[in-house]
Amino acid sequence: MIPATFEYVAPTSVDEALAALAESGDDAKVIAGGQSLLPVLKMRLNAPSVVIDLGRVDGLRGISVDGSDLVIGAMTTHHEIANSPLVREHAGVLADAVSQVADAQVRHRGTIGGSLAHADPAGDYGAPILALGASMVITGSGGSRTVAADDYFTDLFETAVGEGELLTSVRIPSHGGAGSAYEKFVRVAQQWAIVAVAATVRVADGHIAEAAIGLTNMGSTPLRARGVEEALRGRPVTADAVREAASRAAEGTNPPSDLNGSAEYRRHLATVLTARAVLKAAGG
Repeated sequence: MIPATFEYVAPTSVDEALAALAESGDDAKVIAGGQSLLPVLKMRLNAPSVVIDLGRVDGLRGISVDGSDLVIGAMTTHHEIANSPLVREHAGVLADAVSQVADAQVRHRGTIGGSLAHADPAGDYGAPILALGASMVITGSGGSRTVAADDYFTDLFETAVGEGELLTSVRIPSHGGAGSAYEKFVRVAQQWAIVAVAATVRVADGHIAEAAIGLTNMGSTPLRARGVEEALRGRPVTADAVREAASRAAEGTNPPSDLNGSAEYRRHLATVLTARAVLKAAGG
């Protein structure tokens, strides 16, 4: 289908983009890589009067290190993140997850900011962002504010980004030296995750000193498996110990039931994939 008619605006700075948002209000939609918004527009599930394209805002692109944080601009593509030595060094689980996003064409166009703003619970960014303890930098007319990943995802396709605001960058504390893994289960290649698990693990003297687990498609938002994290702390890196802790992966979740699997099936998958991810991350 062909989208409904809209006005197209292409600002070259964040200030210009914010001004366009303020002028257009609720009638505007922001487009980054377009991999989520364009299909919605073509199916006429949304018909904004103004589309604000961030593609010319060069200040929103790039990957750098600022102190102890890895900083990724919102318009940085999946391909750039998956192939960045800095991301591999400081946030390996993110590179692993992003390398499994859709196909090469989507990875070259889609962006981290667009994906996180869209906030699909089956998307591949949420779980690693949670497991890494990242923070999102949100900018509005009054300046910028930083929101922790745990507070960023508020409901299905909803985030802490408010009216007249833009997600401008993601800050990730360096996890250099920690092991990590992203385990994703799909029925066919390039599909949305039926369930996926992101894990970061630090091991000391053969025991798990610290672990963080993020879950994909186990509720209306990405989730932390805090019961597993608590159960893993101090455990030896053995298959039996990890599987016992991973049995708590589905606690507090509310997975969907659809053609790809029932909620109960997803709960089982979560425990299996969590054990695999933790063992891989721990080198066990």
